[in-house]
Amino acid sequence: MYVVATAGHVDHGKSALVRALTDIEPDRWAEERRRGLTIDLGFAWTTLPSGQSVSVVDVPGHERFIANMLAGIGPAPVVLFVVAADEGWMPQSSEHRDALAALGIERGIVVLSKSDLVSDLGPVTAQVRAELAETGLRDAPIVSVSARTGAGMAQLRDALGRALAESPEPSARVRVRLWVDRSFTIAGAGTVVTGTLAAGRIESGDRFDVLGEERTIPVTVRGVQSQERSIEYAEPIRRVALNLRGVRSDDVRRGDALVRPGEWRLTDTLDVRRVTGRDYRSVPAELTAHVGTAAVPARLRPLDADAARLTLARPLPLVAGDRVVLRDPGAPGSEGARIVGGAVVLDTEPPELRRRGDAARRAAALDELEGPDRVRADVQRRGAVRRTHLQRLGLDTESVPAGVRVVDEWWIAESQWTTWRDGLVAATLSRFESDPLGPGLSQGAALDSIGLPDPELLAPLAAQAEVELAAGHLRMPGTSAELGSAAAAVAALEDRLRATPFAAPESDDLVSLGLGARELAAAERAGRVLRLRDGVVLLPDAPALAMRELARLQQPFTTSAARQALGTTRRVAIPLLEHLDARGWTRRLDAGHREVVR
Repeated sequence: MYVVATAGHVDHGKSALVRALTDIEPDRWAEERRRGLTIDLGFAWTTLPSGQSVSVVDVPGHERFIANMLAGIGPAPVVLFVVAADEGWMPQSSEHRDALAALGIERGIVVLSKSDLVSDLGPVTAQVRAELAETGLRDAPIVSVSARTGAGMAQLRDALGRALAESPEPSARVRVRLWVDRSFTIAGAGTVVTGTLAAGRIESGDRFDVLGEERTIPVTVRGVQSQERSIEYAEPIRRVALNLRGVRSDDVRRGDALVRPGEWRLTDTLDVRRVTGRDYRSVPAELTAHVGTAAVPARLRPLDADAARLTLARPLPLVAGDRVVLRDPGAPGSEGARIVGGAVVLDTEPPELRRRGDAARRAAALDELEGPDRVRADVQRRGAVRRTHLQRLGLDTESVPAGVRVVDEWWIAESQWTTWRDGLVAATLSRFESDPLGPGLSQGAALDSIGLPDPELLAPLAAQAEVELAAGHLRMPGTSAELGSAAAAVAALEDRLRATPFAAPESDDLVSLGLGARELAAAERAGRVLRLRDGVVLLPDAPALAMRELARLQQPFTTSAARQALGTTRRVAIPLLEHLDARGWTRRLDAGHREVVR
């Protein structure tokens, strides 16, 4: 399936050409047929002799309806550029040419219509070639036809078949973004929207969001049609009609877009590069931006002659590489519709411009966003970004550029990773120096101190920085064993407990040794002591020593028997036995009996 659009000056025979090509009347409204003037988009289709099925979007040629024209031609990759042989190049021919150039459309056929009215086509052919010399259609085939007599129609069909065959194959595996060009209600079916599917795949049952001017509406596809036939699914490039559940036709308008939930990022601020048209420093600040079928008021701030910041009146689902047509709604003319030029979107999530000179610096930085290092430059600017976010911005993430580190779903600039690593080491050492007996730097404090965007990055960062991460705190290797002024007191406690392992000192004894709660916590983190409830402090091997004695007792044993076997008091025995229960080494049978778990 292929889609082509017409273009050309009013009254140059575009609609007549479509009728001759497809045997379908493209003018849908009675007023259009009465006036003989195309006002809105028309749609038709045919099958070429080559077997290629092609849909045609017929656009109005009058300057008052340039917005409608841009809505129809925007999503179409191939154009039939019509110039009447008897009139030659006309003002709207130039405006449509400029629109095609702005959109980057480079495939099509130039059709010299009404050729039966002219005996010598040489002058008009030369004129058309000259006018298209600086566009992508400069080498397009020129076919002369007469819709009235049918002359040249066979040659046009053959030329169209060749042009379509040479068009690049679109992908059905990429994200769907269907720009809506019509919305209406069919009795018994409900809301139907139409558009040109340029990429992706749509089938019945699919869920989408309608991104509208005022809100986002979730919908479900009830059915898919193309060329007035129901189909199981649609793939590009194809004209489609979707029967939607969950929305009224009045709530969907031309310029809205259908996308799958969460796949696209909406933006109202974008940096663009001029590809056609005037120096940005000489154009009005207030413009209309045309993207897809949308026409949105926009404010332009030049960054330099060829780069600008566009601020849209409403957010749109745009990505890097999209084409934007900029039109001056206040330019002279019957309806003031003049195309300023075309731009390519470079960044849909640009940094703010706050300081003097930011615009010039940003213009220079945009150069990096147009070459093969685009993704690397984007990651460098952000420092760290999720791969899924890069994809939503329309960037290629098939391969990892040099200078970028991948950690889980994060793409991180190596320079940023180094900064985080060095910062983590410095913060960890600083915490130890200020509080050597403390547990170390907490994870929360570590995240705040270095500005890490995701807690999941802390563990791999700590490993790479050779920082110990345990029990929610970070310490440098070796510092956990440092007890400072409490070292001698802990050693004295160890000597005492080695002699009598279960004679845990009373709190007064610990205080006399200079061992308070902080010192004991530090000794426990260093693996020097074991603290049980009720202030009982033993050596770490006390549980193993206790098990040797308890295993010798007749099973089950009482708490009193255990106390006597260990040569200790009830104050120590109860917390120690509970500790053994928790480790699964002993089992409590009732209030007074336990047994060793074999």
